[in-house]
Amino acid sequence: MQKCKVIAVANQKGGVGKTTTTEHLGIGLAKAGKKVLLIDLDPQANLTACLGWQNVDALDHTVSDVIESSIRKESVKFDDIILHHDEGVDLIPSNISLSEYEPRLAGVFMREKILANGIEAIKDDYDFVLIDCSPTLGILTINAIVAADEILIPVQPQYLPAIGMTQLVRTIEEVRTNMKPDLKYSGIVFTLVNMQTNIAKDTIESVKETFGKHIKVYESYIPIATKVSESAIHGKSIYDFSSDSKASKAYEELTKEFLKDHREKKKDMER
Repeated sequence: MQKCKVIAVANQKGGVGKTTTTEHLGIGLAKAGKKVLLIDLDPQANLTACLGWQNVDALDHTVSDVIESSIRKESVKFDDIILHHDEGVDLIPSNISLSEYEPRLAGVFMREKILANGIEAIKDDYDFVLIDCSPTLGILTINAIVAADEILIPVQPQYLPAIGMTQLVRTIEEVRTNMKPDLKYSGIVFTLVNMQTNIAKDTIESVKETFGKHIKVYESYIPIATKVSESAIHGKSIYDFSSDSKASKAYEELTKEFLKDHREKKKDMER
């Protein structure tokens, strides 16, 4: 049975908590004893910076090396690329050099599978690989979706982010129909939540009604929290920076819910 699960954390709407969710779910899984690799697939490199490597342009090796080696059909030198974070996760970092591959991949044969092919050799070393996608539905995000076993969708409960989900789900369904029939949804997680507002409550109910029959909606909501932004400045997770905060507790609950869901899926497959 497949050991590693590759999770693409995707939403083409920016500012909905993709990076924060990737970081804290990943570190939460590591705290639970799982071996976790995070991949920063965004040229803005926010995940890399949040984990403490803030001078991203000084990095000699990044996810661009994985893509370049895969294009050339060469073995990837992961020992040169992977960074090790104090909180137990590994990271394939990013920087602005990744932006060169959006136009370049357009002329590459089987361009949608370049990332999948590139990380194939490293997957057996991990229980989970989490990919932080850029806020687009371009070829890099498509590569992440094709490389993934499941898609996790962070959504801010506001009108425009919720509306954008329709296009994302349509893209995922196209990939599933044409390239990867086994692709699944990990679920929808609400982020940057302020339950004191009616629009948040109404949007959550609307998303549940529209998508909840076919996609799991996590019960753990991630609240708006300034301490999350402060922790990123220090290159630490919210667990390490402010372990008693509401955001820390919320990500702990999300991690527990995520692991419970995957244990149940595994049992179903074994029956």
